[in-house]
Amino acid sequence: MPYRAHHILDKCTRCGACTEIVACPGSERDICIGCGACALACPNQAIEMVEEDRKGKVSIEVNGKEAIVSEQISVKEALRELGYSFTDLPDGSGIFAPCQVGGCWSCMVEIDGVLRQCCVTEAREGMKIKTGPFVDEEPRRIVINYMGHTVGGVGTPRNIRKNPTDIIEVICFTAGCNFRCPQCQNWEVAYRGEGTPTTPKHAAWMLWMRSMEFGVNRMGVSGGESTLNRPWLIQFIKELRRLNPNSNARFHVDTNGSLLIRDYIDELVDAGMTDIGIDLKALNTDTFMRITGLEDRKLAQKYKEIAWKAVEHLTQNYKEKVFLGIGIPYNKSFISLEEIGDIGKRIYEIDPSVQVCANNYVPHFRSHIFAPTSQEMRVVYDVLKDTKLKTVLCQSPSGFIGL
Repeated sequence: MPYRAHHILDKCTRCGACTEIVACPGSERDICIGCGACALACPNQAIEMVEEDRKGKVSIEVNGKEAIVSEQISVKEALRELGYSFTDLPDGSGIFAPCQVGGCWSCMVEIDGVLRQCCVTEAREGMKIKTGPFVDEEPRRIVINYMGHTVGGVGTPRNIRKNPTDIIEVICFTAGCNFRCPQCQNWEVAYRGEGTPTTPKHAAWMLWMRSMEFGVNRMGVSGGESTLNRPWLIQFIKELRRLNPNSNARFHVDTNGSLLIRDYIDELVDAGMTDIGIDLKALNTDTFMRITGLEDRKLAQKYKEIAWKAVEHLTQNYKEKVFLGIGIPYNKSFISLEEIGDIGKRIYEIDPSVQVCANNYVPHFRSHIFAPTSQEMRVVYDVLKDTKLKTVLCQSPSGFIGL
């Protein structure tokens, strides 16, 4: 049944997320098509999706066949009504539509000859839709904030972090994420659907220009979740390598690891990726679900397993070719010190020499947690060092412990 967004006024702080971050597909006609993007992006949970029976119908054409679907719904929901399957995993079981806000463009379809995201586009009378694949079209993705960075990410080697004011790499941020972390520090990127989609070639050129401006040879991509649109990311890394043939150039991918199956990793390495940071959220599935905000246990379990197997594959097959950094979270509201220790032991079993960084999770987006103190993060550091890991960093209010 179709949905409509219901605005809970007494929770609303007029932050503008639902108008400035979300690309509302019904705004121009002052209607709601029930895509749910605004509800996902609202930091105050002031929007809820309510089922609504709609009697009206529209006629569309999908892959050359005429069809009748409900009015005022997204193309995604129209396709679902017609029996098309959607999936949160790029496993071929359906159309991959992981972010649900239009940021990643993984669910790209052709509508009346123009490429659009099916998750946040209204199905209108007379539309002609093609579901692809679009082998002759460059992939798209919303990308923002091409910038110099003084810290880098989880996949940035410790030994290049010297002067805290120096720009050590340039980075861009890809919109859309498959996690729903309540403490997300980049939620404006994770839920962004507003913006012009960018081709890999243009994004790589923009980042390369920033690297020339700052005089650095490290270029990175983060998010959101950078790996959601695989064709886009592979072409982006290839283009960065083409623009930077110098053997000292480094190409860094920051990711939650949830989609990095073996052949995806192999393709990224072949494309030119030299550094990768993977945020391992937990060992325990319940902890993983608390941290990521995912409610589907089977999906959470699958995402967690893929990320851990990605670490194993990288260390077993690319240790000399790709620098790997691992991020793990800490806030006592989400994860125990005991599990932090167990994570450290498991990483040690895989590769004791890998760089591990514990990130202090602080209040952001929808969380009402208390930020860990420097003393707490010092304890986390000691717990991880006790596992005999060789390189441990801990983010804390007073700076990085272990640098």
